[in-house]
Formats: sequence, structure tokens, C-alpha cells
Amino acid sequence: MDAPAMLQNLNFSPCGTRTGCELCSLFELCLPTDLEENQLMQIDELIQHKRLIKRGSYAFRAGAPLRSLFVVRAGSFKTTVLHDDGREQVTGFYMPGEIMGLDGISSDFHTANSVALEDSELCELPYDELESLVREIPSLQRHFHRIMSREIVRDHGVMLLLGAMSAEERIATFLLQLSKRYAARGYSASSFCLRMTRGEIGSYLGLTIETVSRVFSRLQDEGFINAEKRDVYLKDIPGLRKLIGSNDASVVKSARRAGREDARAERLRALASF
Repeated sequence: MDAPAMLQNLNFSPCGTRTGCELCSLFELCLPTDLEENQLMQIDELIQHKRLIKRGSYAFRAGAPLRSLFVVRAGSFKTTVLHDDGREQVTGFYMPGEIMGLDGISSDFHTANSVALEDSELCELPYDELESLVREIPSLQRHFHRIMSREIVRDHGVMLLLGAMSAEERIATFLLQLSKRYAARGYSASSFCLRMTRGEIGSYLGLTIETVSRVFSRLQDEGFINAEKRDVYLKDIPGLRKLIGSNDASVVKSARRAGREDARAERLRALASF
């Protein structure tokens, strides 16, 4: 589904009038479901305005002071950091209903850039006011604790991807995670458009663009997916899960690969000594 179609599906009001959180199709993704009417009104008042972000534009930049958190209302974003040598590293992808800007809470400054992957819209939540409101509404406080916990779990998942999985396993895991996130938003779990480029996927997964393209081709040749440019159809979701296997199996395979690489390095050193 393209960005304009997604925007049409999010209960926009004509002539710039506001649409309350309770009428938004993303309500259950953004907020706890047991809020009372007066609490919802407080949250509606907190959202100062909704921002339209053009593709390639920034929601916030690294080093900027933390003034607001942002809920993706439509579209998608990537977060990036810059290495000392100028290389860009993708650190995350964000979809409707997900919150950006949590990186700035610890230091009061954003540590990453947030860039729109397509024409998108954000709900802006002023952080100081949100912090006060969270203290008044226990269910909202628990909800934000869960969100921050999910961010930690996601970071751990990325560490596992980078440290213990082959390129094929990384791509398969990435596609299955996207499938799950699309399904949670009412979209197809098996057919979707990749808003990010192959290069951005590679940056996120620690792979070169050539490796990403090669793995996509291999997964298609083996009947797991159909991929036409950015449109992807997961033909065999159970097969992709089997391809990944358990975390334990992945760690064992990684250890075996490391052992083979160590043995190969030993042989090369031996040859070099002659």
C-alpha cells in the first residue's frame, strides 16, 4: 500500500480539523486500551500538531535537543548514525504506531537521525508534558515502560542477527519480522512493499548490498519468496522459519563457521611461514 493510500485510511478530517486518538485506526498500537474518556482528552490536548514529512526529510537530527517524541501515523522512517569516517549506519526502521525519539531520553539529546522513507505523517508529543501526564495515568506509564522494553528486546535481536546468524538467516529473520509487524497493523503478512533499499537493509543487517541482492535471489530460486524490485511475496513462511532454526542451532552453526574460519586462517599462516 502506497503512502497516499495509507494516509487516506487513517481517519483524517477535512479542512485541518483534529481527529481524536480514539478514532485513529492505530489507537491500539499507540495507547493502552483501558484509558478513560477524560484521559483520552488529556492525550488529545497533548498532541500539539501532526507533522507531514516528505520522503528524504528529517523528523529530527542527531545532536538536537530532545523536545518531543514522535508516533508514526502514516508512512515509514529509518534511523541512522554517522561513523567517524562519514559512513551512514542504519539502526532501525519504524512503521505506523511505533514511537521514535526514545534515544534522546537518557542524555536529553537525540543520538540518531530520523529520515522519512516515503511521504509520512507524525503525531508529536512534547516530552516534558508527556512525562507529567504519564505520572498521572498509571496505565499510560506501564504502556511506555513496555514500549521501552520492546526497544531493548529489539536491540538484543539485532545483536543476535549480527553476531550469530549467516547472511541467509539474517535476511530471513528480517523478512519474518516485517511480516509480523505488517500483520499487526492489519496488512498482509505475506505480501508487502519494502520501503527501504537493499543498501539500507544491508546497513541494518551488517551486510554488503551485493550480499543482500545475492541472498534475495537465492531465496527466490529456492522457492521461499518472490521479489520484484521492492515488492516481496513470502511464498513459504514456515520454510523461512525452518531456515532460521532455533537460536541455539544458529549459535552452534556460527561456532562451526568460526571454527572453520580459524582453521583456514591457521593454514594460511602456515603457508605464509614457508
